[in-house]
Amino acid sequence: MNRRQWIIIVVISLLALVSGVLTSQWIYKTGLASDPAVKAFLENPWQTPDGKVANTQEWQGKVLVVNFWASWCPPCVEEMPTLDKLQQEFLKQNVLFVGIGIDSPSNIREFLEKTPVSYPIMIGGLQGSNLSKQMGNSQGALPYTIIINAKGKSSYSKLGKISEDELRNAIKSAL
Repeated sequence: MNRRQWIIIVVISLLALVSGVLTSQWIYKTGLASDPAVKAFLENPWQTPDGKVANTQEWQGKVLVVNFWASWCPPCVEEMPTLDKLQQEFLKQNVLFVGIGIDSPSNIREFLEKTPVSYPIMIGGLQGSNLSKQMGNSQGALPYTIIINAKGKSSYSKLGKISEDELRNAIKSAL
């Protein structure tokens, strides 16, 4: 191969790389990539801290604000009163907050005794951590909040502590 052919191959390769990156970002932003992860999330046999299996059928058709958190995570604990407040504000608008505790059941039960919330809390464990990664939390850090619209598509996600106004606006956009 001569130099000109190598240059053409390199240019075509770079164009393919750039188009692949842009396409993957578009797929993520439009929520097209979230369907399998959302389906896996809804089909997971979530358990409450007292060991009962949650009826995720009740979650379908609602705007879900899913918050992955842990009792040992200061920003997670700091944002819980805001999540609780917004759950009450949007309760009549078909919005449901669900907390997925990436912690042991005993730690979650102990935490909820001291800091009760009005929205359901589920035991996440390792499966919850894996699902958060499938749902866009590539770093696996906490807190991680994702909004799933009533059609089952991811419409918003945030890694790190979320502000009240930011979350309120994201919920309104998902309605």
